[in-house]
Amino acid sequence: MSTSFPAAISPSASGSPITLSDITFAWPDGTAVFKHLSATIPAGVTSIVGANGAGKTTLLRLIAGDLRPTSGSITATGSIGLVDQHPQANQTDTVADVLGITDRVAALRHIEAGSVDPDDYTVIGDDWDIEARAVAELSGIGLGTLELDRTVGEVSGGEATLLAIAARLLDRPTVLILDEPTNNLDPRARRLLFDAIDRFAGSVLLISHDLELLERVNTTMELYRGDLRAFGGAYSLYRQTMESEQDSVAAAVVTASNDLRKQRREMIEAQTKLAHRARTARKAEAEKRVPKIIAHGRRSAAQVSAGKLRTEVAADVDAAKEHLNDVAADVRNDLTAKIALPELSIATRREIVVDDELPVDGPERIRVAGANGSGKTTLLRRIIDDEAIQVPYCFVPQLITFDDENRSIAEAMADAHPELTLMHIHSALARMLFRGDRSKQRLSTLSGGERLRVALAIGLAGTTPAELLIIDEPTNNLDIETVEQLAAALNGWNGALVLVSHDENFVDRVGISRTVTL
Repeated sequence: MSTSFPAAISPSASGSPITLSDITFAWPDGTAVFKHLSATIPAGVTSIVGANGAGKTTLLRLIAGDLRPTSGSITATGSIGLVDQHPQANQTDTVADVLGITDRVAALRHIEAGSVDPDDYTVIGDDWDIEARAVAELSGIGLGTLELDRTVGEVSGGEATLLAIAARLLDRPTVLILDEPTNNLDPRARRLLFDAIDRFAGSVLLISHDLELLERVNTTMELYRGDLRAFGGAYSLYRQTMESEQDSVAAAVVTASNDLRKQRREMIEAQTKLAHRARTARKAEAEKRVPKIIAHGRRSAAQVSAGKLRTEVAADVDAAKEHLNDVAADVRNDLTAKIALPELSIATRREIVVDDELPVDGPERIRVAGANGSGKTTLLRRIIDDEAIQVPYCFVPQLITFDDENRSIAEAMADAHPELTLMHIHSALARMLFRGDRSKQRLSTLSGGERLRVALAIGLAGTTPAELLIIDEPTNNLDIETVEQLAAALNGWNGALVLVSHDENFVDRVGISRTVTL
C-alpha cells in the first residue's frame, strides 16, 4: 500500500529518496532492533542484504510507515509503496480489491448505467481512466488475462505476487519497496518482474535472496550489527569488497597473534631473568659477601626494578591481547561458515527412483522445472507416496514445520533419531552450523534458513544415511548467506539430488546433470 507519513516520517527535499536519522526501534517486549541508526538510501535500485534476523524486513516496514521508530526520524521523497513477503492473505479478495479500485470501478459502472448520484462522482474524483490504467498495469506485468472480478484464491502464488506489485505501481509511488519479490515466481514471472523494475521511473528498495535480481541493482547496502553500509554496484561487487576486507582482517589477526606470542615470550624471559637475579642476591646475602646494609639496599632497589619491569611487560601483553581482540572482532564468521553434507558413494547404475516420469539412477543431479502450477511439488510428493524411491532419502519441502515447535534443535534431533548418542547428535548439528549452545535454541524461534539447516541435519542423520536429497524451492525466505552456503554444499554433495528451484543463478551454482520440464 502507498503510505501516508506518520509524524516520524516527513517528505524529503534532498536528492536521496530516503534518509534515516538516529533511528532507534525496539519491540514491545523491549527487544532492541536498531540503536541510533543513521543512513542515506540513494536513488535508483538498491538492495539490502544481511543475515536472517538482522532486521531487514523491520527496516522496510519502518521506512514504509507500517512501524514507528521509538526515536529518530525517517525522511522520504514522495510516496512509498510496499509489497511484503506474503502480499495476499485473503483468498476471497478480488483483483479489483487488491488493486484498490473496487469502489471507483463500481461508481463508473453506475454512471455508465445512467446514475447522476453525486457520491459516484465524488468516489471517482479525477480518476476517470482508473480502469484503463489498471488493465494497462496488469498487462505490463504479464497479467493481462486477469479479470477484475476474479478472486485471489483462483490465481497462483506467483500471480498473486505480481498482482500485488501491479497494485502498488498503480498508486504511482515515488519509492517502491519489495520484500523477497521473486518468491514463488517461475522463470517467466521473474522476467516480467525484472522488466517492471527496469521500467519503473522512481526508486526501488528491495530485499531478496535471488542472486540474479541482486546483480541488477545500482547499490548494495549491508545491514550488519544494526548499521547500514553502502557498496556501489551489484551483489558480486559487494562480495568482492567484503572478501578482500576479510583477507586483510585475517592477515591482521595473524600479525596480532604473533605479536601476542612475542610479548608473552618476552614476559617469560623477563620473569626468568628476575628470578635468577633474586636467587643470586639471596645467595650473596646468605654468604655475607657484602655488608648487610648494602645487601638490604640492593634488595630494595632490585624489588623496585623488578616491579617496574613486571608492570611494563604485563602492560605490553595486555595491549597485545586487546589489539588481537579488536582485530578478531572484525572477523565475519557469517561470510565464511560452510554447511557440510555427509560424504557417500553411490554406484552409477544403482536405481534410486523407479518412476516413468522421474527416473533417477546413481548420483544424478536432476532439476524439475516448469511454470507455476505445472505440478512440480505434486510430482515430488507422488514419487514419495508411491514408494518409488529405492534408497534412504531426505525430503525438504517448501514449508518446513516441526511436530513440536517448543522443542530445542537437539531435542528434535534426538526425537527423530533415538539411536544416536549425544556426541553423534551434536556432530550432526555442527555440520549444519549449530554448534555449542545453538543446539538448545527453540524450534519456534528459528528463521527460514535455520529451519532448512535443521531439516537437513535431521534428514541426513542416522545410522542409514540418505542417498537421495529431494529439495523443493529451498531458497524461498533464505538470507543470501544461507543461499550461498547451501549452493556450495549441494555442489559438493556426492549423492543423488532432485531439485525444484526458480532461481537460475542458484541452479547454475549447484550443478545439474539433467532437467525434467513439466
